[in-house]
Amino acid sequence: MQEKSADGSKTRVTRVRKVPIDAERAGQRIDNFLRGELPGVPKGRVYRLLRRGEVRVNGGRVRADYKLKEGDEVRVPPALVRTGAAPPAERLASEMLDRVLYEDKRLLVIDKPTGVAVHGGSGVSHGVIELLRHARTDLGDLSLVHRLDRETSGCLVMAKRRSALRELHARFREGQVEKNYLALVVGDWQYGEQLIDVPLLVQNRKGGERHVIASDKGKSAQTRVSLSRTYGIYSLLQCAPATGRTHQIRVHLQHAGHPIAGDARYGDADANLQAKKFGLSRLFLHAQSIAFADSSGNELHFTAPLADDLERFLTSGVIEAQRQRRK
Repeated sequence: MQEKSADGSKTRVTRVRKVPIDAERAGQRIDNFLRGELPGVPKGRVYRLLRRGEVRVNGGRVRADYKLKEGDEVRVPPALVRTGAAPPAERLASEMLDRVLYEDKRLLVIDKPTGVAVHGGSGVSHGVIELLRHARTDLGDLSLVHRLDRETSGCLVMAKRRSALRELHARFREGQVEKNYLALVVGDWQYGEQLIDVPLLVQNRKGGERHVIASDKGKSAQTRVSLSRTYGIYSLLQCAPATGRTHQIRVHLQHAGHPIAGDARYGDADANLQAKKFGLSRLFLHAQSIAFADSSGNELHFTAPLADDLERFLTSGVIEAQRQRRK
C-alpha cells in the first residue's frame, strides 16, 4: 500500500528480500548498502535493524561496519520506504549539469554552487546527487566520493561506478588525494606557512545538529595553511587538509584565532555583520582544486574558479571595508 507524506513523496512497506552481492557492490559497508536499499528510512532505524539481527548476511548477524563481499547474500527486512519524492525544478537540475567540470566512464566532477547540499536529507529535498540523477537517467548509481558543506563552493567529485567509489575512498584513506581550499579569514595572518595539527571532536547538539570542537579527545586532524594575500583586516589563505574531518578547516582556523569570514557557526558574529554589510552573505570557503591518480596511474587535477560572489567581495567589498575602517 502507498501513502503520501507531507513533503509530497510516496511511501510503501517493502517485503523481505534476499539480495546477492556482485563484484560491483563488493567492498561497500552494510549500513551504507542498506541506506541505498531502504530509501527514506532514518539512519537510526537502519542501525536498529542491524543491532536486532533483522538484517542477515549469509544467514548470520553482522556489525554496521561489515564490508560486503562478492557472493554474499543479504536479507533485507521489511520497512517503510520512500518510493518517490516530488521532483526537483527542471531549471535547478539543468543548471547543475552546466557546472560539470569533467566526466568519463567512472567519474563526474562539478563546480558545486553555494547553498546546495551534496545530497538530500535533514530537511533538504534535493541535493547535488538528486539533481544530477533527475537531469540524467544514466546517473542512477552516482555516489559521493567526498563531501562539501552546503555553503562551500567548488570542486566536488562523484563516482559513476561502485568500483571507482571504492578505489577513490581508498586513496582518500591513504592520503593520496591533494585538496586545496581558499578561505578568507578575519584578521591579519602572521604565522606564515603552518601545519595546524589539532584533534577534532564531533558533538551532536539538540535536533541532531553537528558541532565540532578542538579537543584532545577527538580524532587526529591536520591542515596545512599558507598566506595567499593580506588585506589588513582580512587574510586570504590557502588551506590543504591532510585529513577529512567534519568542518575541519573551519574549526582549525577558528582555533588559530582567525575564523573564516561569514561563518555563522564558528565565526565572529560582529565581524560577520560587518562583512555582510559590504556584500559577503555566506561562508568564504571555496574548494579550489583536487588532484589524484586514476586507475592507470595518470594524475588527474581539477580546478574550480573562485565563485562570483566571493570574487566580487574581494574586488569591491574588502576594499570598501578597509576604506570605512580608515575613516
